[in-house]
Amino acid sequence: MAWGQGEREEELHFLGLVLFWDPPRPEVPEAIRTARAAGIRVLMVTGDHPATALSIAHQIGIPGERVLTGSDLDEYTPEALAQAVREVNVFARVSPEHKLKLVELLQRRGEGVAMTGDGVNDAPALKRADVGVAMGQRGSDVSREVADLVLLDDNFATIVAAVEEGRNIYENIQKFIRFLFSTNLSEVLVIAIGAMAAALLNLRDAAGGLLLPLTAVQILWINLITDGLPAISLTLDRNPSVMQHPPRPSKAPLLDRLSLRFVLISGSIKALCALGLLGLLPRFGYSLEATRSVVFHFMAIGQLFFAYPARHTHLFPLPNPWLHGAVLLGIAIQVLVGLWPASIAGLNLVPLPMLLWGVLLGTALLAWGLAELSNRLFWRS
Repeated sequence: MAWGQGEREEELHFLGLVLFWDPPRPEVPEAIRTARAAGIRVLMVTGDHPATALSIAHQIGIPGERVLTGSDLDEYTPEALAQAVREVNVFARVSPEHKLKLVELLQRRGEGVAMTGDGVNDAPALKRADVGVAMGQRGSDVSREVADLVLLDDNFATIVAAVEEGRNIYENIQKFIRFLFSTNLSEVLVIAIGAMAAALLNLRDAAGGLLLPLTAVQILWINLITDGLPAISLTLDRNPSVMQHPPRPSKAPLLDRLSLRFVLISGSIKALCALGLLGLLPRFGYSLEATRSVVFHFMAIGQLFFAYPARHTHLFPLPNPWLHGAVLLGIAIQVLVGLWPASIAGLNLVPLPMLLWGVLLGTALLAWGLAELSNRLFWRS
């Protein structure tokens, strides 16, 4: 600052320097490190001076020693610009047209682009990005209207936290699908193979109908007890290492190759155990009704156990007390159903001796162990 007489700009008296400083939020550097560990590339695109932009980038952990300006974006050939965008993380003195150009360049390279902005001039790039994130506090009405998300606290760390939460939700959806598909596949296999065997052996129930491994009411009960609390409890899993892996491809199927393999292998293991009980118990002198009751209880309790291998993907989730409680509660209800006369009659069961309860529980634990073993082997391969 300086002063002088009148409005002249010569022979001024120097007074001092005034520094305007808008420091980064203290949580931003850690958020940048988390994002980079998660395979997310963070670019700074600003209208500030190149030296200022580079200095701030180094403070918050964005790597690079090179800055591209808006004029560089206009002067570079398409080939040089494509190469520069792969290497440069800081862009300064850019216009709204340049922001839109950068978004389109990154998208043409097959990258998913999230764009943050607050001004009217950011609207085209926010609209064009795969995910437009507008600032909720200082953002303009136009930017908030065209954006996909509105950041209420204007904090970059919140974006990283939202990415982590989104990945956690996606992971739990996969577990949910793995669990339900594998258990329902085992039911389909048991019913289909059991029905064909009953038809070949001409096995009939008291009413003269084909003796199926499970009745319709029993199937509904199994789905009720296993598709309820245990499946919902899987959505409460926390996966702390979810941000230590790169993003999935945008076209990756929800049920990927390894998950599909888990469904087929674990579902087949459980079905084979149930079919083994169907074939072996009558040879030891047990009635067909008792055998079907054993298979019914095994299918229900075995499916409860299968919630655990279903949640073990390439990540290592934290212990889930809700899942433990749901499984224990389901087992208790299933045992009560097998002992209560009203439920025994309603589900077409027969009372079982303690030996058969031990057999079906042991078989359920065996199926669980085989599913866990196969799951770990496939994820390591």
